[in-house]
Amino acid sequence: MTDDIRLAFAHPSERAEASSTTPCDRISLRDYVVEVEIGAFQQERGTLQRVRFNVVVEVLPLTGPIDDDVDRILSYDKVTEAIGFELEAERLNLLETLAARVAERILLEPQAERVFVRIEKLDRGPFALGVEIVRARDGVDLAGQDHVPAPHPRLVFLSNAAIDAPYLSGWIDQLSARDAPLIICVGPADQPAPQAGNALTQRRIDLLAIEQNAWTLAARDRRCTVVGTRTELDWAMKNDQICIWAPSKIVLDAVDGPAAGPQDGAALAAWFAGQMMAKEMLVIGAEISQAALPGGLSLRRADITDPILP
Repeated sequence: MTDDIRLAFAHPSERAEASSTTPCDRISLRDYVVEVEIGAFQQERGTLQRVRFNVVVEVLPLTGPIDDDVDRILSYDKVTEAIGFELEAERLNLLETLAARVAERILLEPQAERVFVRIEKLDRGPFALGVEIVRARDGVDLAGQDHVPAPHPRLVFLSNAAIDAPYLSGWIDQLSARDAPLIICVGPADQPAPQAGNALTQRRIDLLAIEQNAWTLAARDRRCTVVGTRTELDWAMKNDQICIWAPSKIVLDAVDGPAAGPQDGAALAAWFAGQMMAKEMLVIGAEISQAALPGGLSLRRADITDPILP
């Protein structure tokens, strides 16, 4: 029992050796520490904390001479790149989620057979809090990792006047018939949101005000569904569902968040269009500065009196 406890807290390389059933080589990354914003608790938002990675990748021994050729081996850089890619993709609440994504990304490498990932938070007290997972090539649906790229959507921002316009249903008819998935964005309603006196709290309140307006729009046209996660957005676009963006999760979880605040709904929508690699953005009944647009984004405008959209 004592040895079992010791092994449970041993470095992943020792755990890998103890549990291996086939001869293999191992590549290890020890005590790789990065600062990142992660965590489900409110006090973990808006602040960086140190996170330590220990990773061991098992690979099948090479057949034939290596010839000192880096292209024949799994480079250490692939391990750190997998960590960096997942940290930059979005802000996460759980170490478990991060560990699973890092492991699955490493297993995309053809040489990788099994991977041990241990991640620990170092700043939550005078101790390390962490998780460790093991994933094997035969236990992960790698076909699912070769994601079919989501199509480039057409993003439409509706002012409050546009939401109330008599042409709303006709506009959605026109837009849904075009050659790209449709995502609709709105700003906050005209009624002022409650004022909290705290910047982080106010940001959440203002984002929720946009979401309330999104639900108001959804009630106007039952073809539209309020959606707040990237996963659900990707699914909806691939299945021809009309979405109304609920911004809270994507904005709060963004590693490189928007410069625009929730009060500037059009500029916030432009940032989101860049995140979604939208093919174009149509603004109905509102103004937006060219400076707010991500590079390469095509912009069209329409007035609320225009029954036919450009």
